[in-house]
Amino acid sequence: MRPQVFLTRRVPEPVLARLESSFELADAIAGSAGLVTIPADVVGAELFDAAGPGLRIVANFGVGYDSVDLEEATRRGVVVSNTPDVLTEATAELTIALVLALLRRVAEGDRLVRRQEEWALAPTFMLGEGLGGKTLGIVGLGRIGSEVARLAEAFGMRVVHTRGSGPYEEIPLDRLLGEADVVSLHVPLTSETRHLIGVRELELMRGDAVLVNVSRGPVVDEAALVAALKGGRIAGAALDVYEHEPGVSAGLLELENVVLSPHLGSSTHAAREAMGMLCADALEAVLLRDELPAHVVNPEAWSAD
Repeated sequence: MRPQVFLTRRVPEPVLARLESSFELADAIAGSAGLVTIPADVVGAELFDAAGPGLRIVANFGVGYDSVDLEEATRRGVVVSNTPDVLTEATAELTIALVLALLRRVAEGDRLVRRQEEWALAPTFMLGEGLGGKTLGIVGLGRIGSEVARLAEAFGMRVVHTRGSGPYEEIPLDRLLGEADVVSLHVPLTSETRHLIGVRELELMRGDAVLVNVSRGPVVDEAALVAALKGGRIAGAALDVYEHEPGVSAGLLELENVVLSPHLGSSTHAAREAMGMLCADALEAVLLRDELPAHVVNPEAWSAD
């Protein structure tokens, strides 16, 4: 009998076809040997208990795995995998899209037109900012941050960053916040990065600067951000992720100088299919070949199995 796999969400059709060819897709989590979860799922003791002792792998459909209790997974001998690299370009492109939408007031203009307000082309109508000559401060120069930097350079931006390797100037966070026209966050959610951007950090930013977050919502203290925006402390913000996702602070919804998108970082057909195929790779490695998957985040669970 083929191993049983449970999907917490619908996956792209090519991925589904591959999984159906290799596994028995379950209607319920109980008795599953493998799970495909997304970062919004809380993966911990309760879920492991529901699956039962036969669970061997959780294939996380995403790069971030902060919602997974790795200690508990490892204790139970459950391997956890993720899907790095294949969503880098898509997420970096969305970052630049959000920056442009914010600085060129695209979303604001869209709302104006949809309200059917009267408007006319004029030399001073809805002026925004271009990217050329601006400084982009990247907080976390990993795979995605590096690709954002490459794209930003094509627009004529100067790039500085807080940590990572690359051809760009590395400076302390406080200095970056004070220098950058655009502060873009690209860090995982950990105990160290939770509320990395709070009241103090927002006060260090320039009054004409903007904040962009496509990493994890709790990296930003959302209440502090709303206060900074309403008080004119910074010029704007563009968010793809939220502290209490999918909930969004009411204060953000009221502001014109804010661009909001519903966690679309990796939302291209190609990226999502590639992510699903990495999940299938991991499931097949563990359940069909008894091998450690390529993108395992807790390899110590293998020996605990």
